[in-house]
Amino acid sequence: MRAALARRVPVICQKPFTPSLERATALAAQAQAAGVMLAVHENFRFQPWHQALRRLLDEESLGQVFQVSFRLRPGDGQGPEAYLSRQPYFQSMPRFLMHETGIHFVDVFRFLLGDITRVMAWLGRLNPHIAGEDSALVIFEFAGGARGLFDGNRLVDHVAKDRRRTMGEMLLEGERGVARLDGDGGVWLRAHGANDEQRVDFECSQRGFAGDSVLATQGHIIDHMQQSTPLANSAADYLDNMRVVEAVYRSAETGTWVTP
Repeated sequence: MRAALARRVPVICQKPFTPSLERATALAAQAQAAGVMLAVHENFRFQPWHQALRRLLDEESLGQVFQVSFRLRPGDGQGPEAYLSRQPYFQSMPRFLMHETGIHFVDVFRFLLGDITRVMAWLGRLNPHIAGEDSALVIFEFAGGARGLFDGNRLVDHVAKDRRRTMGEMLLEGERGVARLDGDGGVWLRAHGANDEQRVDFECSQRGFAGDSVLATQGHIIDHMQQSTPLANSAADYLDNMRVVEAVYRSAETGTWVTP
């Protein structure tokens, strides 16, 4: 990556974006100093159901949002063979669930509700055959006053035809109603006081990973390069996600609220 930046070649970096916040900060600073685009391939916010939830917020369908919660339940983490068929290095990562997976949802939470100001976290390892944590309960406070809950457990599954599609289920709860993301990528809206949900219509490709979110991410980056549109997943911005994850680990170690 440093060789590309030195030659002023734009870079899209897969995540995790370096092993540490210190190295990530240094690379982001090098890119900014050189005036070179350095983007992190963070595609979860570009999944069509998360984009649909963002539009509901922009349309004020929920009014003031009180909280967001996500239950991560891919069900792929049980036993000695966990992760070996797809990503065997997961077993040896000393920091696993939050560093590798939870950071996606930190970015989604920030995409939906803005900056995170404090976290309280409990982390645990349920599968003795892996090195890092595979379960987490994390409470987030947002600058706008809302709160969030990330409830992650890779050993338990959820109702879905493809459990990797959304990896779990989400609720966005506000004064005017509740939006729900199901395991198949469907978004449902229930007005406050109503008994029935209404399905929210949006375009969703069945090609590629998770609604073709990889293509959507690349398209967003290309638009930035060709038309100078704002870049949502620059390395400099992604540092905020990494700071939140670092705060999660510190909170779990100290048993206290931590400010990123």
